[in-house]
Amino acid sequence: MIDLHAHLDLYPDPQATTKECVERNLFVLSVTTTPSAWTGTAALAEGASRIRTALGLHPQLAHERRSELALFEDLLPRTRYVGEIGLDGGPELKATWDTQCRVFDNILRMCGSAGGRIMTVHSRRAAGPVLDALASRPDSGISVLHWFSGSRRELQRAIDQGCWFSVGPAMLNGERGRGLAALMPRERMLTESDGPFAQAEGRSLFPWDVAKTEPMLAELWSMGQDEVRDQLMSNLKRLTTQFAPENGRSTSKP
Repeated sequence: MIDLHAHLDLYPDPQATTKECVERNLFVLSVTTTPSAWTGTAALAEGASRIRTALGLHPQLAHERRSELALFEDLLPRTRYVGEIGLDGGPELKATWDTQCRVFDNILRMCGSAGGRIMTVHSRRAAGPVLDALASRPDSGISVLHWFSGSRRELQRAIDQGCWFSVGPAMLNGERGRGLAALMPRERMLTESDGPFAQAEGRSLFPWDVAKTEPMLAELWSMGQDEVRDQLMSNLKRLTTQFAPENGRSTSKP
């Protein structure tokens, strides 16, 4: 199983959750919301060969943590993965919009200067501006739009720009989310939990809850669950091998 977007450090018991991921043999991308959280979060996965830690600065925290951009730049050479980053157009964050845009652009610039990164990107109520920003920084890397909730037109634009997508139980439980997922290219899709923030059946999702997506995707793709797992594993391999480990640079266009 693959969880390409989980906040391991924000569970009530991060150590126990991480241990469970290892015991279940999960592939997990552990995202962070601030640069200062990266070192401690990476330590959680020490020795866990299937867990990677992404360096992030969440758009909802951009106005509070923009001073950590220098730390972000210092830490960037230590990981091939960046996230959670992006923009949030929620009305409660309207006053922070300009700061969000500056922070996101700086992060994309840094990623480009570092040779590109695999990025998991937040785009709630901001799909258009996120796609604009990514188009303006084509060298920043491969973008995986997590829990995409834009319009169908924006989705088509994201597909045309070469974006990837991660979907989870919370997204696929809704009719609109399933409708968007049905239009995404299956060869550029991966699964996520977005736990502990995302919920299903009245509780926070854990990384192993990505298993709930397999029957949903099997229905959307008209294939068996074993075929779904094979497709997802093939996608993960292709995504991660698009960057050469020795220098972090993309070896093929997404």
